[in-house]
Amino acid sequence: MITQGQIAPDFTLPRDGGGTLTLSALRPQKVVLYFYPKDDTPGCTLEAQDFTALLADFTAAGASVIGLSKDSVKAHDKFCKKHGLSIVLASDEGGTTCEDYGVWLEKSMYGKTYMGIERTTVLIDGAGVVARVCDGKTYMGIERTTVLIDGAGVVARVCDGKTYMGIERTTVLIDGA
Repeated sequence: MITQGQIAPDFTLPRDGGGTLTLSALRPQKVVLYFYPKDDTPGCTLEAQDFTALLADFTAAGASVIGLSKDSVKAHDKFCKKHGLSIVLASDEGGTTCEDYGVWLEKSMYGKTYMGIERTTVLIDGAGVVARVCDGKTYMGIERTTVLIDGAGVVARVCDGKTYMGIERTTVLIDGA
């Protein structure tokens, strides 16, 4: 898995609504890049809704939010429309970006092993360096923390701390002030 201090692997991927998204083209903006397993599943839907609800806060902090999964652009468009999502969703159908970030892993459920995306949020500073990696624990009863930082490590404020279906969620914005 990618680690703090590494240069974030660049990518150009198709995105919801058409067109493409290139990570390096967003510089000097900070980026919250979150990897999630699948569109329109309960945990992934809540996560996307939370990011959408806080998008103005992330934007005010100088950050873009990008959700990334292996779902198609068509699936992303349907997901956005159904749930009123306003965040950018990138499609990595081939899985190259998921592999580059080390989030395409062997998982197991009910004794069965399979390959899938490990829910992970990667915080990228304005220079394209990974500032933090938050392993996003999965679904029920597990604390998940999403943090926006720019490398200085100063907590600006806690934006949200809600519990949905047993998931404790805390989003913290951190700036260089």
